[in-house]
Amino acid sequence: MLTEAPPSRPPYALRQRARSSIRARPARHYWPRLLLALTALACATHAPSFARPLWNPDEGYLAVQARMLAHGGSLYETVVDRKPPLVPWLYESVFALFGSDSLTPVRVCALAAHVLTAVFLASLARRRWGDRAGRTAGALYLLLSIGLNPEDTQAATFEVFMLPWTAAAMWCADRGRWTWCGVAVAAAFLTKQTGGAMLLPALWLCCRSPRPCTAALKLLTAAAVPIVATALATTPTGFLFWTVTGSGAYASISGSELHVLVRGLTNAAILAAACAGVLPPILRVLRIARTGCGDLWLWLASSTAAVIFGFHFFGHYYLQLVPPLALLATLALHVLPREHLRRSVAATACGAALFATWGFLAPRSDLTHAQRVASAVTARTAPDDRVLIWGMHPETYWLANRPPSTRFLTAGLLTNYSGGRDGGRVGERYGVPGSWPTFHSDLRTRPPSMIVDDSRGEAYGPGRVASLRRILDGYDEVARVDGAVVYERVHAGRAGA
Repeated sequence: MLTEAPPSRPPYALRQRARSSIRARPARHYWPRLLLALTALACATHAPSFARPLWNPDEGYLAVQARMLAHGGSLYETVVDRKPPLVPWLYESVFALFGSDSLTPVRVCALAAHVLTAVFLASLARRRWGDRAGRTAGALYLLLSIGLNPEDTQAATFEVFMLPWTAAAMWCADRGRWTWCGVAVAAAFLTKQTGGAMLLPALWLCCRSPRPCTAALKLLTAAAVPIVATALATTPTGFLFWTVTGSGAYASISGSELHVLVRGLTNAAILAAACAGVLPPILRVLRIARTGCGDLWLWLASSTAAVIFGFHFFGHYYLQLVPPLALLATLALHVLPREHLRRSVAATACGAALFATWGFLAPRSDLTHAQRVASAVTARTAPDDRVLIWGMHPETYWLANRPPSTRFLTAGLLTNYSGGRDGGRVGERYGVPGSWPTFHSDLRTRPPSMIVDDSRGEAYGPGRVASLRRILDGYDEVARVDGAVVYERVHAGRAGA
């Protein structure tokens, strides 16, 4: 039976003792061996990532954005999204090196991001609790990082590339490197806005430093400079609008309360099942002893608030919880007897194997639909013809290899349809402010030779959007593909058809 340790021997290894023990024992081969093991484990857990050409619409959106940027587009002007710029720029750079026909090079970058996150967590745990804790933290992160729906964990999207920056911020704060910590917090925010939540645990550690005011000033200054520089490098007003102020209607849950609640509880339950091997040790240690790791608990709390913020609870949001959970589990397993470590790691590994199998066997209904529609678009248009896909699958542009006629790649930006809304707050007046005049201007400047209505009876279809019906007056229906309606401009079909 586990009993509380006597006061003279704390229930966890003090940081000073951990440091001295690390110095005392040779560690010449520790990092090369651990890096090799973590890389192998990352390849095993994320092997399903390479099993299909595309996992979700976010990947498709990023791929289309990257092509638009490569052809002279300007971020937050002619290329828009509600996200910061680092991941679109990453896609653009990878496409410039390896071509834009495959996402495999981007997936390799995502795999490297997971390995880097694991390395930072291993270094944090080793510094605090010793060599074995370092190995445990890195392995637990990689095993838990696939503990959600495969389309959320195997895709190369914003959260995956944000996590190394969040881990790096905590790693720098733990060592009192406040300037670099601020840079990492800024990079996390510029990858996805919720990465800014790392500012809270970083400031907590600032307050525990010998010179808290100086540390906080360095941290905040170093965090602000990259963000301001990025805004100036794009368009300051556009950057502010698209990343901060222009998403009020999107963040509201009005019209989708029940759906959002069910999704949030479902994804929380899936992650809890993936963490079944580590949650009991965490709760047990929390109950019997003071851990003295308030920064880790604050990291978990701020990440939870980041998941809640926005009120959509998509599965990939929950990835932000995995690094602090891995470290807290490592702490708990460091305190408890060693048999708990073996059982917890074995249970987590079995869960990861099930999630990896799910990744290989997951259905491909949305991808199959997008491929069919893309094939129809390719067959009926020339390579330089611009098209308009009225739907929620921007990947269709990428699969068809056709340029879009507008900067708005989904109907959600124009109607606020997203997150399972049932129509209560879906329509032209709920779209991004100022989007419809810009949309009409885009179509006048670059009229699409083909329009695909991919709404398939949803609340943003032509029956609910009068402006779209007027646009379709100049087009003839020529085909139906898997529920999507294909229109061609009157007297402007493909040359030679």
